[in-house]
Amino acid sequence: MDRAPSVRTAPTGAGPGGWETSGDSPLKASLRDKDMPGTVASPEAVAGGAGPGSAGSRTPAPSGLAAALEDLSRGGWFSIPEGRPVPSGSGGPDGPAAWLPVVRPEALGDPSFTRDHGMRFPLVAGAMANGIGSVEVVEAMGRDGMLGFFGSAGLAPDAVAGAVDRLRRDLPAGTPWGVNFIHSPGEPDLEDGLVDLYLDRGVRLVEASAFLDVTPALVRYRVTGLRAGPDGTVVAPNRVIAKVSRVEVATKFLSPPPPRILDALLASGSITADEGRLAARIPLAQDLTAEADSGGHTDNRPAVALVPTMLALRDRLQAEFRYPDRLRVGAAGGMATPASVAAAFSMGAAWVLTGSVNQACVESGSSDAVREMLAAAEQADVTMAPAADMFEMGVRVQVLKRGTMFAMRAQKLFDLYRAHGSLESLPAADRAFLERTLFRAPLDSIWEETRAYFASRDPGQIARAEAEPRHRMALVFRWYLGQSSRWANAGEQTRRMDYQVWCGPAMGAFNEWARGSFLEDPRQRRVATVALNLLHGGAVILRAAALRAQGVDVPPEAVRAAPRTRADLLARMGAA
Repeated sequence: MDRAPSVRTAPTGAGPGGWETSGDSPLKASLRDKDMPGTVASPEAVAGGAGPGSAGSRTPAPSGLAAALEDLSRGGWFSIPEGRPVPSGSGGPDGPAAWLPVVRPEALGDPSFTRDHGMRFPLVAGAMANGIGSVEVVEAMGRDGMLGFFGSAGLAPDAVAGAVDRLRRDLPAGTPWGVNFIHSPGEPDLEDGLVDLYLDRGVRLVEASAFLDVTPALVRYRVTGLRAGPDGTVVAPNRVIAKVSRVEVATKFLSPPPPRILDALLASGSITADEGRLAARIPLAQDLTAEADSGGHTDNRPAVALVPTMLALRDRLQAEFRYPDRLRVGAAGGMATPASVAAAFSMGAAWVLTGSVNQACVESGSSDAVREMLAAAEQADVTMAPAADMFEMGVRVQVLKRGTMFAMRAQKLFDLYRAHGSLESLPAADRAFLERTLFRAPLDSIWEETRAYFASRDPGQIARAEAEPRHRMALVFRWYLGQSSRWANAGEQTRRMDYQVWCGPAMGAFNEWARGSFLEDPRQRRVATVALNLLHGGAVILRAAALRAQGVDVPPEAVRAAPRTRADLLARMGAA
């Protein structure tokens, strides 16, 4: 915000229409020519429409207020409580006036976050597994000054390497981008392999997600390359943005790496003595996204409760460790409308992260069939289902339930896993159902396919399965859970009832906001257009809130945050 006197008598000589800006503009001319005090317009005029005026049951707001709220780069004085623009040259109206502040989308959140990550706007597209958070999503976000994470979870190392190589080759130097690093508690070798790949290819930013605890692989990524700068400060080439929903996990990320892990890495020769010594002076992650009720891995916690809790934790740990670069917290889960984005920034979020809405965009690695399903979703059309990557632990993910039977079928598998000790002990009727409906093949054939998969990915799983029949059953059941996401991404029509589509209630909220606009059509949804709309609309809402806080009666119809095209938004934000 440019300046913030709360309430005062309107000044004289403040410029045409009461705007304290240099030069002229169509908006200022409109206010000067048509919107002097005493002019009262209909709600249709307030909202920018040209329909017949009808005041209704309440006193309509002055014409021009909606347009003024949308002109984010100009501030001005408005009368209290009517909200009429204050003219110049006449001494102003009788009574006090409120200042409408400048609120630029790029100034929302913490400017140090956008500066450190080379961003213009404080919005991040979170990673979605199996390449749903695609290279195209990352590239589109980066081109418009936002950060996107490639969804590497669930992909073969060669596919991840190919995506990283493409991003490094195609994105101009300085463009923000990152790659997902998901916790794999049952496959520590997979985590180590990813770290080797990221370090070898110069990946400097990862989004650490679904972690239940800090792992040696993650610490090794963060610590490798640490050095002391000329002024003695720690220079860390590798950054981590943690995405968590639990305070105990967040505490570990915002603290220095555990000494026991550093000692073990040092003993194995994975880090140097200097790296281990410097690691004690920095957090494992300077940046942490508070993940509220979201698609995929989630604890279903409300953002209005979780974000303030994480902010308080941030402040406590910053005071404890006295880091030279302050800790930062962003908000995720439900970030799907301008109102939710405005709320997150009002609570103090340094950035916002979107997820479900990106899967519904044309650049995502999902299929047109899934995009159509997501575009039809309402807020209640989600449920929890067993997770493929943490099946045996009973971890659950949030998925779409409308138009698919995945959640019920996945739960059936988990119930059978808990009740029986092996595939051979399954009741005949249940086994027949699984082979006929879910797997569409004999379970023994599915095991052979699963065995071949783990022979190259993690041979230790095969040895364990041969020694533990129940683990063999879990791996077979995980085949269905893993394939269900791939069927959805590929748009496999014969498996439509088995689609696993990670989705939170934010998707329904987005659809409600987009209804009646060009964004209602899933073919028109593009990640950067959606993101810029959320930021622009959020800024409009925050400006309206600033006027209301000073006593101006801002009617709902004056707060326009409807979808606009990318070209329109960039023009309004001062970009070509």
